[in-house]
Amino acid sequence: MRDELLRRFEDFGARTALYDRGTAVTYAELLKRIGETRQLLALHGVKPRETVVVHGDYSLDSVAALFALFLDRNVVVPVVTLTDTTLDTLVEHCRPGHLIRTTGAGTEVEDLAARAEPAARAEPAGPAQLAGAEEPTDGAEAVHGRLGDPDAAGLVLLSSGSTGAPKVILHSLDVLVGEKLEKRPRRRENALNILMVLMFDHIGGINSLLSTLLVGGTAVLPRQRTPDEICALIERHRILVLPTSPTYLNLIMVGDYHRTHDLSSLRLITYGTEPMSEELLLRVRKTFPGVRLLQTFGTSETGIATTTSESSTSTYFKISDAGVEYRIVDGELQLRSRTQFLGYLNYDDDSLTEDRWFRTGDLVEEAAHGYLRIKGRAKEVINVGGEKLLPLELESVLMGSPLVEDCVVYGRPNAITGQSVCVDIKPTGELTRAALRKHVTEFLAGRVEPFKVPSKINVVDTIAMSDRMKKLRSRPGADEE
Repeated sequence: MRDELLRRFEDFGARTALYDRGTAVTYAELLKRIGETRQLLALHGVKPRETVVVHGDYSLDSVAALFALFLDRNVVVPVVTLTDTTLDTLVEHCRPGHLIRTTGAGTEVEDLAARAEPAARAEPAGPAQLAGAEEPTDGAEAVHGRLGDPDAAGLVLLSSGSTGAPKVILHSLDVLVGEKLEKRPRRRENALNILMVLMFDHIGGINSLLSTLLVGGTAVLPRQRTPDEICALIERHRILVLPTSPTYLNLIMVGDYHRTHDLSSLRLITYGTEPMSEELLLRVRKTFPGVRLLQTFGTSETGIATTTSESSTSTYFKISDAGVEYRIVDGELQLRSRTQFLGYLNYDDDSLTEDRWFRTGDLVEEAAHGYLRIKGRAKEVINVGGEKLLPLELESVLMGSPLVEDCVVYGRPNAITGQSVCVDIKPTGELTRAALRKHVTEFLAGRVEPFKVPSKINVVDTIAMSDRMKKLRSRPGADEE
């Protein structure tokens, strides 16, 4: 597998592998940087099979570090935003030996032995270690040992941590790379420019990168992920495929960036990471009439599945991936895949059934011919005195109002009903709070059941979004009048 990856990069040679900060990087140059990074890691005592944290977003250095660590059979932990708390969590549960920083000033390597417990500290590097002959520390070996193959590389991802401490998720990087190497390389004239909108430490971002580079495409790396910059890059590089999220698409439309930049090169928009409301999909379709819209689906635990949308105007999609099985149990989607994770390093695997199906937490309904529609997350169900509401349902209705630019629905504790329905709304124009509340109440009358009408309606300037491009439904600071 490693020989095949190197052979492909050599064959692609003068093709452009990356656009990093506007500079074209060929596959030959990427391959050279990978070799230099391997030498740098050896010089700093980074051993094969050791767990290594890579801090930084997409860049030539971070991509080279990822492949260098893969070739040396390390366990890679990509982290875009690294806080002391996050690093402490990784030290506790992954026992990383080193930290690589690729944040714009070249590649820096830091020994993490000082953060580890004394029993897990690595010995100083000697000649044998620099030659790759030394075994990793006990803690690192325990993580690598869970891969089940001494010659495999690993990948650790962190969940978003929206409901507590993030889950530390272990994958086989060999499996993820192997899936992509099964696809034949594209001819040079058919190679695609793909914009890396999703994050370097997100399963969708890693999937996009591997899908692009292992078949000879070009990964366009943004410096920032503002809608203005992303649309400017689409125009500059004549991007054909845009992978993104519903919330981000709405930001592009709301800001009129599709008008200030030439996006006519787009042929396909793939959207995932969160459900798409029917009303928002209609807006996207109207804004991009000549572009095919495809709903993607995946989880940090099971990888990204190949999907087929019923149409560009439908929120129904089909999992059409030979490597992914699905079933629906009590309305919840469960998956089992070839790229499934190997377990959590800091949580019990209670999200897995006894027969190893992963409980996604997504509530779905199934239509004819195996098409599915995501209704929302089970943990987001709002229970008002026994009556239940999924936020996406109400959001879709509200987005049908000409006065609602965007909104997010969420539940709050209520001493009488258990929970109450709340909504933050970004209006299309200048509206007072009282006027908006009156409009929403009148607009929803007859469209939804009375218990679904929000008891608290807040006017906001922006709808909060996570760095993974999902709406944030927790609003501890929202006005409760």
